[in-house]
Amino acid sequence: MKRMTKQCALFVALLLLGSYSAMAQATSGSTAPTANAPVLKTYLIEREIPDAGKLTPAQLKTISQTSCAVLKQMGPSIQWVQSYVTGNKIYCVYKAENAELIKEHAKKGGFPANNIIEIANVISPATAQ
Repeated sequence: MKRMTKQCALFVALLLLGSYSAMAQATSGSTAPTANAPVLKTYLIEREIPDAGKLTPAQLKTISQTSCAVLKQMGPSIQWVQSYVTGNKIYCVYKAENAELIKEHAKKGGFPANNIIEIANVISPATAQ
């Protein structure tokens, strides 16, 4: 049952990612990388944080500021797209050259990266058209 709950949570996070990505693609224009831009893959990161859903806006702001400071230091090879806060976990969507950069970001930021999943493809209701 616990495994099924985890799979359901990941599925919901992927659905949310799909919806967000579809909107972003529709509004972003050209997605072709420039000659010097790194090729970034999309990742879903599962962070186990007890009582994450009870974090205050001030606490979430502090976590966000820490993450952004580390990202700025690491450069354009890793980007934070969005995160979803649940009861005991935070699911984050990142773009990065590789999973090692995700692990480095987590270590430098002092937060967990319990599961890192590369997104192979994105589907949404628009895919059905």
